[in-house]
Amino acid sequence: MSSEVSEQAIKTQVLYQSIVDDISEDVPMEEWSSLIIEVPEENPKRILYEQGLYSPGSGEICNKYVSMSASSVLRHPYFNYPAVLDPGIKKALLDPEEKVTYPDDGQELYMTLCKEMNQCPVSIFFKGLLKDSIDLRYYGVDPFGVRAMASALQYNKYVKTLNLTDNFLNDDACFHLGEMLISNSTLSELNLTGCRIGHTGVKKLCAGLHLNRGLQVLSLDKNQIGDIGLEHLSAAIFRGINVKEISLSYNNITGKSANILAEALETYNKFTHIDLSWNNLFAPVAGTINLLSRLAENKLLQELNVSWNSLSSGRIGSALKAVSKCPNLRVLNLSNNKLTGDAIQNLIGNLEKAKKLVSLNLSYNPLTPDDALRILHKIKLNSVKIQNLLMENVFIDGACLMLLKQIKEMKTKKNVNITYGGIIGGFQPSEPDMREIVLNRVDFLMMKGKKKKIDIAIVAMQLLKDKVDILPSKGFADALVEAGAVLDADLVDEIVNAFSVSKNPKAKMISISLLVDYIHRKWPDRKLPPTPPPEPETPAVEPSPGKKRKDKNKK
Repeated sequence: MSSEVSEQAIKTQVLYQSIVDDISEDVPMEEWSSLIIEVPEENPKRILYEQGLYSPGSGEICNKYVSMSASSVLRHPYFNYPAVLDPGIKKALLDPEEKVTYPDDGQELYMTLCKEMNQCPVSIFFKGLLKDSIDLRYYGVDPFGVRAMASALQYNKYVKTLNLTDNFLNDDACFHLGEMLISNSTLSELNLTGCRIGHTGVKKLCAGLHLNRGLQVLSLDKNQIGDIGLEHLSAAIFRGINVKEISLSYNNITGKSANILAEALETYNKFTHIDLSWNNLFAPVAGTINLLSRLAENKLLQELNVSWNSLSSGRIGSALKAVSKCPNLRVLNLSNNKLTGDAIQNLIGNLEKAKKLVSLNLSYNPLTPDDALRILHKIKLNSVKIQNLLMENVFIDGACLMLLKQIKEMKTKKNVNITYGGIIGGFQPSEPDMREIVLNRVDFLMMKGKKKKIDIAIVAMQLLKDKVDILPSKGFADALVEAGAVLDADLVDEIVNAFSVSKNPKAKMISISLLVDYIHRKWPDRKLPPTPPPEPETPAVEPSPGKKRKDKNKK
């Protein structure tokens, strides 16, 4: 224990002694801490600034290094260092969006709307926006996609024809088409045949039609618009539309709505082509007669089609008579009705006053032969200008045929085309021409040979050239045998009878000149071969005297 204490005392004493010894010594002057000056490292930015490669900026200090409690900051740091300017939040919240403008052709607008509406764009329509016409017949267009099409066509300056035949459209599609027609002045033809838009679709389509001044042709066939739809169309006509050609077939239109259309025509009556076929205009008759009377006042009407309407009675005939006097009417189609008797007599009463009527169609009407005869008597007049009279399925008799023959022989009626269904009565057709039958048979027998073919026309012409004209039956048969033709005696007798000049039936004589004359008319291309010129005679050459001596020596 004592030994451990003594060791600690020695160590402590030694340590204390060494420390004292070290402090007591003087430190050299160059090691004095007061004289040590640390040279700071050079700032790289300052070096670059001295070289002109660095700009420190405005000299402002970032807020990060400014103490908020320092008295040296005289102003609030947010005022001394303003916040970032508004990146557009205020404008986006308070100001309306800028309107995007698209080219007039509508292609870019169409693709944008299809994307917004999640509709598949129609490539034919997209390409057609730069063409004259867009044909989407039987394409199965989505009715909701018509909105994008109508918007693309709103200011288009290229498309003039839009065909949507047999694409079932709803009221929404008709609404957008109507809106398009208000601003589009380039489209001239709109075909909605078979789209089944109904009367509600017609109402939306025609709402602003009176504001359009470019549409010329409107086809609404097979749309089941009925009388209500025609009333909506009549309202648009009353306000004044620029359409010239309108088609309304297969729409279940009756005389009731026809009367309303007639009232609209009192204000606007400038149609040039009207198609009212395949409807029910037969009842009530008063409305149809009123409509025809209004159409008779139209000075621009060129074509009227009222076929397949079961029209009949004399009153209808009188109304059609008034229509036929329109100064520019060229085509009047009355086929597949029930016109007969008084109706026909009234209809043709003023045909001579129809100066421009070219085509009159009365096919499939129950016309009697007397009705047909009355019509033909009118056509025969030089004052009647009709060139095409169609009476398909109308039966005529012999008197009509004789009148038809007279009409065809007239110089002023050479281009008249008249058709009819059949012939009834006691008419007997003319007998066939035996000359043609006999010559056809002879030509067949004489030309069928494979080795030697003989032309009866050449044989007869050669006989006439040899001044052989009148021959008996046997002499003619001998001439044929000499030419190499072998015919039956009965056939030769028929040839002689066909071209005989003898009044006595027993004395059979044939005229070769008559035979040749008929052959020239039947076969104008058959002619005798040209006779070759006579060959010149060569003079006899006398032998020379020297040649004679040689001949004598040989002998």
